[in-house]
Amino acid sequence: MDVKQLRALVTVAEVGSVTRAAALLHLVQPAVTRQIRALEHELGVALFERTRQGMLPTEAGVIMADRARRALGELERGRSEVRPAAGAVTGTVTVGLLDSASDLLAGPLASRLALSHPGVELRLVTAYSGHLRQWLDEGRLDLSLLYDLHGTASLTTRPLVSERLWAVAPPTERLPLGHPVPFAELARHPLVLPMPGHALRSLIDTAAARAGVSLTVAVQSDSMRVQKHLVLAGHGWTVLPGVCVTRDIADQELRAAPLCRPVVRRSVVLATPGPTRTTPAADAVAKALVSAVTTSVRQGDWPSAPVRGG
Repeated sequence: MDVKQLRALVTVAEVGSVTRAAALLHLVQPAVTRQIRALEHELGVALFERTRQGMLPTEAGVIMADRARRALGELERGRSEVRPAAGAVTGTVTVGLLDSASDLLAGPLASRLALSHPGVELRLVTAYSGHLRQWLDEGRLDLSLLYDLHGTASLTTRPLVSERLWAVAPPTERLPLGHPVPFAELARHPLVLPMPGHALRSLIDTAAARAGVSLTVAVQSDSMRVQKHLVLAGHGWTVLPGVCVTRDIADQELRAAPLCRPVVRRSVVLATPGPTRTTPAADAVAKALVSAVTTSVRQGDWPSAPVRGG
């Protein structure tokens, strides 16, 4: 097998179509088909099921696509490290941004990198912490922001901020902005919350148990934007990190205040693959991301989130 075959395998597995994969790889469709068939012949197993819905990876296809993705990532890292560039930092870096903080950080991160390291190609992926953790483990991301994670055998983490969770209410509620809201007050209202198993829901349920209150859940959604839309429509209150609602508060679309009794916090960390040596390009992006986070906190754009370590 060769690199072209591995790229074809990974691309088809991700987009589910030989036609779309060929367009992304700048190849003709028969060439991609030949590469997949050559791999299947060499391995002696089918890597895809050809269905009306597209190309679905078999169990063997999922395993090989995961291994191929890691191998291609390592090759790209090696190429970036050894390619002569007259002192310039170059390469492609894929960064995971938490959905709740992407609007705040994407622009400043891109601007910082364009000024300091214009030779670095930045790729931004936004999702929830659980998905980002999985993609980091799979080698799809070079680094990522994650919630409430300590260093593991596979990942190295750097704490960045510890943010409070806020009660979020419709604009009609007389919720005193900036004055903490007791958890018992939150429990008096119907709530729009993430589904059980979501990291944020686990924090909320634990805090409710500590406060000795029962929660009335009206609607469940794992989408931050859907939660805010439902609150605005009058379906109840919700709980979100303050960074998610700063613009809504400024526009007077929602009312919000940090929770207390108990105070509920979650930590934001920068995570990188543990045993893997990072490239100079990834190091540059990591520094720019840390700077963007620190600046946003100190400017008050990330409320109730002191910078870890000062």
